[in-house]
Amino acid sequence: MARTGTGFFDRKGNFFKTARDATVSDLAGMLGQIGEGESLAPGIAYMLLKRRAEIERLFAEHDTMLAEEAVMKAARTSADPLNNVAQLPSRPAL
Repeated sequence: MARTGTGFFDRKGNFFKTARDATVSDLAGMLGQIGEGESLAPGIAYMLLKRRAEIERLFAEHDTMLAEEAVMKAARTSADPLNNVAQLPSRPAL
């Protein structure tokens, strides 16, 4: 007897029973061939998806650091418009 069901497709059009499997396939495809012989990409893709919250938090922290770095660079550039003076380390007087 025929039954209905739900399936998921990755970007290449491959069918998967779960959304997780389809997403892992897409991630592995983006990573490409990793390692000699059988690719490590599917395992890495699975770990990326499993640790998604941690990875997103790391990227958010990274974005914050990049913004802070841009502010520091802008402050240095405005203090020295030509940006051609190097700061020497301070040395004790002899």
